[in-house]
Order: sequence, then C-alpha cells, then structure tokens
Amino acid sequence: MGKQNISNETKKIILKLQQNEVTEQAIYYNLSKRVKKDSEKKILKRIGDEEGAHSEIWFKYTNKKLRPQKIKVYFYLLLNIILGYTFVIKIMEKGEEDAQGMYSQLAEEVPEAQKVYEDEQRHEQALISLLDEERLQYVGSMVLGLNDALVELTGTLAGLSFALQDNRLVALSGLITGISATLSMASSEYLSARSEGNQNAKKSALYTGIMYIFAVILLVLPYLLLPSDQYLYALISMLIIVVLIIFAFTYYISVAKDLPFKKRFFEMAGISLSVAALSFVVGILVKYFLGIDI
Repeated sequence: MGKQNISNETKKIILKLQQNEVTEQAIYYNLSKRVKKDSEKKILKRIGDEEGAHSEIWFKYTNKKLRPQKIKVYFYLLLNIILGYTFVIKIMEKGEEDAQGMYSQLAEEVPEAQKVYEDEQRHEQALISLLDEERLQYVGSMVLGLNDALVELTGTLAGLSFALQDNRLVALSGLITGISATLSMASSEYLSARSEGNQNAKKSALYTGIMYIFAVILLVLPYLLLPSDQYLYALISMLIIVVLIIFAFTYYISVAKDLPFKKRFFEMAGISLSVAALSFVVGILVKYFLGIDI
C-alpha cells in the first residue's frame, strides 16, 4: 500500500509516534550534555540519533516537520537532576512499551511499523544496558540509610509521642537521636566499606548519611509544624510520611533497577509500621509503670 493511501486514523497514530520520537530525540540530546563520562555521552547521543531516524521514517507518511514538546523536555530534564538519567530513560522506555498497541495497529497499513518497533526495542535496550550511573552503584548504601532511619526513628518518635505528649519535646528528642544516628550510621558504613577493601568507602558513607538525615528531617517535621498538644495528629502525619517515602523510594529503585515493586513496598512498609506500633505500646507501658507525667 502506498504512503498516500493510508487511512486518517492511521495518519493520526503515525503523527503521534513522530511527535514522541522528535521529543525523545531532544531529551536524549539534553541528557548527553549533562553526563560526565564520554562513553555515556556517546551512548545517549546514539539513542537520540536513532529516535531522529525513526521520526524521519514517520515524516515520509505525515509530510509534517514537528518540534519537540518543550514542557515534556523540561520535565524530564528536572527528573534527571533529581532522580538521575537512568530513571528518566527507564520511564521513557516504559512509555514506548505502552505504544506497542499502536505499532500493532499500524502493521497492516504500514509495513515498516513492526520493523521500527523491533529495531527500537533491540538497539535501545542494548545501549541502555551499557549505561552505569554512579548513584545506582550506591543503592545498597542508600537502602541501608533509609531503612535504618525509617525503622529506628519511626519507632522512637512513636514511643516518645505518648511518653512525652508534647510535640516540641518529641521533635527535640527526635532531632538529637536522628542526627547522632546519622553520624553513627555513616561512620559505620565507612568502616565497613573500608574493611571490605572498597575504594569508594567515603561515597558509600555519604550516600548512607544523606538518606538517613533526609528521613530524619521529614519524619520530625510534623512535630515542628503542629501545635505542642496535638501529638496524635503529628504521629499520624509522621506515619503517612513514612508510607509516602517508602512508596517513592521503592518505586524509584524498582524502575531504575528493574526490580519488583509491590513485594518490596509492602515488606518495607510492614516492618516500619509494625515497629512504630510496638514502640507506641512500649511508650504507654513505660509511662504507666514508671509513673512519669511530663
């Protein structure tokens, strides 16, 4: 079937695919300018070139020159700054997986469609597997810092909430405990990494410490913002923040490292919330048996 004899519906699908390719070409070119390793610059630019080649194929059918969608380009640029280029690329690739249905629809009228899809999957997955973003090398340290902070601090704050019944006192105790624990965890990670002969022990310790203090600040925040006597509301807010942190971090790791999401999320959330509940009961018992009233 000739290029001019395609249906209007097919032309709309091709136009959408062309727009995606043009926009993603711009995103990959932007990413290539912001990575340090020359090898990774070349890989990202090569993926961008392939997106451009695919957009040229669709141009033969639409006869329209399209510009990248600036909002989408800037959005992914922001994601890259916050979460890294591996996450951005994996998210973009998931979008292309969702486009498989469109390629299937095109196959009858556009013989090149299936070949473009197969080329894209084969070539780009091979190139993406060559990327080695630094921050993902320290996922173990990040998980260690975050897990320990969530479990330890969630339990501490929950126990103190009933024992002290004063948000300012809970916040003060939580910050002191959290900052001390951050320094302890970071130094322990450094010594552990050094003992294993890890040449990047300082970076491992830094990632552990950053994730720990990040969790400390977010978990203590409700106790600083809410009135002193509303400790139950602060506790509930803190637990909601815990679940949101676990959800966001687990989603990030599952996308960037191609790991299952649900099992890891429920496991981590279950441990943190169980510790919080147990610590809350401990706080009640300690207050009752010691007869302390603050």
